[in-house]
Amino acid sequence: MSASVISAGGHAAAPTLPDVLPEPKQRGRVMGAIYRHPTIVLGGTVVGIMVLIALLAPCGVTGCHVPYTDWRLHLLGTLDPTALAPAKRTRPPSELNWFGTDMLGRDVYSRVIWGSRVSLTIGFSVAAVASIIGTALGLIAGFTRWVDAVVMRVMDGLMSIPGILLAIALMALTRASMQNVIIAISVSEFPRVCRLVRGLVLSLREQPYVEAAIASGTRIPVIIWRHILPNTLAPLMVQATFICASAMITEATLSFLGAGTPPTIPSWGNIMAEGRALWQVKPYIVFFPAIFLSITVLAVNMLGDGLRDALDPRLAKRL
Repeated sequence: MSASVISAGGHAAAPTLPDVLPEPKQRGRVMGAIYRHPTIVLGGTVVGIMVLIALLAPCGVTGCHVPYTDWRLHLLGTLDPTALAPAKRTRPPSELNWFGTDMLGRDVYSRVIWGSRVSLTIGFSVAAVASIIGTALGLIAGFTRWVDAVVMRVMDGLMSIPGILLAIALMALTRASMQNVIIAISVSEFPRVCRLVRGLVLSLREQPYVEAAIASGTRIPVIIWRHILPNTLAPLMVQATFICASAMITEATLSFLGAGTPPTIPSWGNIMAEGRALWQVKPYIVFFPAIFLSITVLAVNMLGDGLRDALDPRLAKRL
């Protein structure tokens, strides 16, 4: 509590200010961030929940060496996603089988939970691979004229082919596996990143600070690393979210057509492909994986939209 100081002449001096001003409350900052960017909070929360579900997904299928007695099976209430039970086939949702069973008696709930790991792994991996390759090619093409002429023509050729057809063609040349699916989808996605980064580089290289760095004798790799690359990260983050959502849809489409992950690995596309023959009489086999896929893709797109609004100064409400 501040108090007035009495001077020697008997006059009251100005009240002294506290040495440390009170800091703004953290709760107010959090609420302000939620109010300004609700799509980031909502989309990020849903994506975080799906990532947690994927990390806690049951094991026991191909590529997972944790036994079926793992504690994660009991935590999420799942069963072995690959266990066959012909006597329990096509049972409706119940207390024992929350999402019902498929035509081989496998628990649909356990398979959908496991499918979250497959879809998110492929989505995040494709986003990372496509961003790295596209950024590297875009940076080089933006600063080297002859490389630009060659690389951009190749990118134009790849972008002229629909992504799903290119992925199907690449998968037809290899065996079905998660690694090959990631590579096939990345080949159809990185040209868009390359074109985005190349356009950013062409505009950034004309900025005064870049011209000053060139005039001072700074080497091109140093200019790219210190001045160009940091200014491309914000658009790249936004583009990566859209690539992640697109990759999950493409993977589900490939699996639905039989050109994606092997049938031994439960994925949302595989589950829908196996249940399409019984869609009219047993719609829940297709309904539950489709809902999970739609919610996840919607959440990733909402996160990308929120990041775009937050990182683009032209769309910000205040500077």
